[in-house]
Amino acid sequence: MTNETLLGPLKDASRREIGGVQVDVVRTGNSRVKRVVYPAGFRWSKDMQPLIGTTLCQHAHVGFLASGRFTIEYADGAQEEFVAPQVVAIAPGHDGWVVGGEPAILIEFDFEGETVERLGLTRP
Repeated sequence: MTNETLLGPLKDASRREIGGVQVDVVRTGNSRVKRVVYPAGFRWSKDMQPLIGTTLCQHAHVGFLASGRFTIEYADGAQEEFVAPQVVAIAPGHDGWVVGGEPAILIEFDFEGETVERLGLTRP
């Protein structure tokens, strides 16, 4: 599968852009499926922190990294690197950045404010 295919139109999706990140969302019952495109050079603390206002990202991310790579760093300095193709589970309280010259494309599943509780997501 190519990035061109991954970035094609999504039926019934709503699209928004925040901090240079493209987010396409499709509601599926009580959850959402999102295609999140983080551009090359993206870093949460540089691009999102000024918009969100928290020191670290407080959102949990669960899904499938279809393309690209990124690194996550938690407040205690622990890091995780994700390289496509790979399943992703990231607990709240992290910074993150795209590694390399291509965007990272994440297919993410969430329950809005209930993702951590409903998926039992804690740091490993």
